[in-house]
Amino acid sequence: MVFNPATDISDLAGKIIFITGGTAGLGKESILALAKKNSAHIYFTGRDEDRAAALITEVQAAAPSAQLTFLKCNMSSLASVSEAAKQLVSETQRLDILVLNAGVFAPEPGLTLDGYELVFGTNHLAHALFVKLLLPTLLQTVDARIVTIASRGHMRAGGIPFGQMRDPQSGFPARKLRYPQSKLANVLYTAELARRYPGLTAVSLHPGVVGTDMLLNAPWFERTVINVMQMWNREPIVTPEEGAYNQLWAATVDKSEVVNGGYYVPVGVVGPRTKQSSDAKLAEELWNWTEKELVGYPASA
Repeated sequence: MVFNPATDISDLAGKIIFITGGTAGLGKESILALAKKNSAHIYFTGRDEDRAAALITEVQAAAPSAQLTFLKCNMSSLASVSEAAKQLVSETQRLDILVLNAGVFAPEPGLTLDGYELVFGTNHLAHALFVKLLLPTLLQTVDARIVTIASRGHMRAGGIPFGQMRDPQSGFPARKLRYPQSKLANVLYTAELARRYPGLTAVSLHPGVVGTDMLLNAPWFERTVINVMQMWNREPIVTPEEGAYNQLWAATVDKSEVVNGGYYVPVGVVGPRTKQSSDAKLAEELWNWTEKELVGYPASA
């Protein structure tokens, strides 16, 4: 599909949008595009206040009427996620578009501040907490949309080792599976979310192989894997602006054009799934495990 955000995104008047990881990369490009479409307010997270301030200045130069609010958030801390969600809920009674964009690719092995494997804790668990805490607001918004940035890399996961999620997984082959497992969780959790809440529209997607800092600064092993995947899939490296196209499409296309719970590759194409990423039993197991881990963070009524 040929997609041009300038012409293919319809007017977003009245829409409240929230994007995690908005200060750089795909999140930043998404904000730049959506701000030009008359949205009522865009909230976004990040850790760098200077980058956030620079982005707001850049956006308002291109779209003077745009309303933006930065919510400082450390995705490796569930307490920080909870605080950001509470601030958002305190400021708006509706949420039309939620883009779960933040993530890490291949940091050194470690644990989140809550003791979870760093990649899984950041890419899946933190976003699942945002979903849990924002769900009441989403459910009271007509035609709310949730877009989760997954990856074609989920096809390399082979499953989710729930019993190892308190371990940094520093050895091989566990280390090379951290990112694929987190992205498999993104695909499965989205499908289960759509099944449990059919009134929402939830999709996951692969943005393409994007030349962001996260990719360019990855360790040699991970870059090698990506190069092999590129050759296998004949998939070029695209710019961050182009990499944002699939999530912009998924966030704004008419509801009739997406399959609830579906997984898409650029742009707007139903993507291939593995046995694991289509496993309804594994999706339910992930949902139950996640709910148990997040029990200390109840959603507001």
